[in-house]
Amino acid sequence: MTTKPLRTEPEKRLQSLDALRGFDMFWITGGGYLATVIAQMTGAEWLGNQMHHVEWAGFRFEDLIFPLFMFIAGVAVPFSVGSKLEKNVPKRRLFIKIFNRLLLLIVLGILYNGVFKNGFADGRIASVLGQIGIGYFFAALIYLYFPALKSRIFWLAGILVGFGVIQLLIPVPGVGAGVLTPEGCINGYIDRLFLPGRLYGGVYDPEGILCSLSATGVTLMGTIAGNILRHKKTSDWQKIGYLTATGVGLIVLALAFSTFYPIIKKCWTSTFNMMAGGVSFILMALFFLIIDHWKFRGWAFYFKVIGMNSIFVYLFTRIIDTQNLTQFFVGWIIKPMGDASALALAISTLTVIWLLLYYMYKKKIFLRV
Repeated sequence: MTTKPLRTEPEKRLQSLDALRGFDMFWITGGGYLATVIAQMTGAEWLGNQMHHVEWAGFRFEDLIFPLFMFIAGVAVPFSVGSKLEKNVPKRRLFIKIFNRLLLLIVLGILYNGVFKNGFADGRIASVLGQIGIGYFFAALIYLYFPALKSRIFWLAGILVGFGVIQLLIPVPGVGAGVLTPEGCINGYIDRLFLPGRLYGGVYDPEGILCSLSATGVTLMGTIAGNILRHKKTSDWQKIGYLTATGVGLIVLALAFSTFYPIIKKCWTSTFNMMAGGVSFILMALFFLIIDHWKFRGWAFYFKVIGMNSIFVYLFTRIIDTQNLTQFFVGWIIKPMGDASALALAISTLTVIWLLLYYMYKKKIFLRV
């Protein structure tokens, strides 16, 4: 007796995920500067404040951008790793791929920090890309060997509680336990002991050892959101409901625990994990509702083009002075505008970046790691 090979339907691309990734990168590649210029022109102080990180404890829109990207990376795991597991790709091969991605992101992060330009003597090893790589590596590894949703919820709870215990109860020599200041937090103490190179904050690094490990939590939250979105027997409205309820629940928990365990991005407290993850769940639900359920997609094309080459544009805007490049060609138009010149420059710079990404999109050039 012969049997026909089992055919699986091709994985349907989640349009909202690309758009949300592009929305996130928009703020990094010039959207934040545009908002700041608008705030200065209109006197909207609240808007300008949201475009800057809090000094230490608290939460602003700018503090969401980095963890949102990590959350989005987690959402993609059930679609990429999960689909390969269903096709019986060996776990060892997937592990090697995940590990190689970790190494590549660490190297790209060191490149972004300018270590190859300035030399290794006082170079900064920790980086945003390195933290994304570490968070993704551990979250994908947990998904690979613990694919059941309940298992990953237990892992997430363990990470949140575990780092809470570390930061609140383990004493730092000469300081004590639970002193969540730049000088007193255990993150900085461990960074000073074990992290090579220059620390971004002098006595701590916001992308240091404990921060990068703790950030596995928000990436793991992304894998849970990815599971919800990928589940074929769940209706769109159920998916939106689960995502929204989870997001609201995490925000409530973050605010409740923040009374004794502050929300601090620069040492990546578990309350920050919950707050950032909660807002990310809600944004994912909103984008999914508008783009994949209601299919209002025209407006999102701008963000989709950015999201399809997110790592490239992140590095490009670091290596290339895009504002200076834009001024070189259109400065003669912008300078006579007087007070509006800063706004015109911000819009022109965003346009130049987007046109480059659109060209790459049309040519199907997608640089991914």
